Amino acid sequence: MTKCYSSASTEAGFSLIELLVAMGITLVILGLVSSMLASSFTIRARENRRSQAIADAQRALNLMSREIANAGVGLNTNGIVAGDSALTSIRIRSNLNAFALAGSTDAIADDEHEDIKYRLIDDANGKYLVRQNIQPSLSTAVFANPVDDLKIRYFNQKVAWTTAIMNSCDITLPTGAAEEANKTLVKYVVISVCVNLPAAGTQGVAGYQPPSRTQLVSDVVLRNTGLFSY
Repeated sequence: MTKCYSSASTEAGFSLIELLVAMGITLVILGLVSSMLASSFTIRARENRRSQAIADAQRALNLMSREIANAGVGLNTNGIVAGDSALTSIRIRSNLNAFALAGSTDAIADDEHEDIKYRLIDDANGKYLVRQNIQPSLSTAVFANPVDDLKIRYFNQKVAWTTAIMNSCDITLPTGAAEEANKTLVKYVVISVCVNLPAAGTQGVAGYQPPSRTQLVSDVVLRNTGLFSY
């Protein structure tokens, strides 16, 4: 007599519906992770561009401030060339080797770095700040790129300015304060530089960065304006 035995299997698996649900959840999670990665890359790239642009503009502003502060060394003027200085440009002169070793006969500012001009260029390549050596022959070097706006204000005394509306890239003066029209009398200069960054990404999509504008301001006292008699 033959006996047959059977036992119920303890192994089990996903049903088709369970498998589809699990795959759907996995795809949703992968989509969220991909979106977060893409948005983080967009933000990081934007912040890198912002840091580079601001650092470039800050270096240029620092050097401008130092050279403008030293304008007029060895001269009997404040060093500002009145006919070639305006709202978006300034030309300064200094006789840097006027006080060289004994025997020097240099009495004019005609050497390199003694007659320079800063100006904002706006052409087909964009907006950028340049530094020009006027003497002994004209040479131009890009100083900061991009720089979207430059404003230079001239005063005969220190003023308590504040930053103005960002879009103007300018300063606000207190009541009663005014610029000095005669630039040969200028003793105090305020320089304002603005850097624009375009929008990054797509509006309404994760990681979108709206356009932004950063303003940097430096004020400079012409340290040689009180040395005319020396």
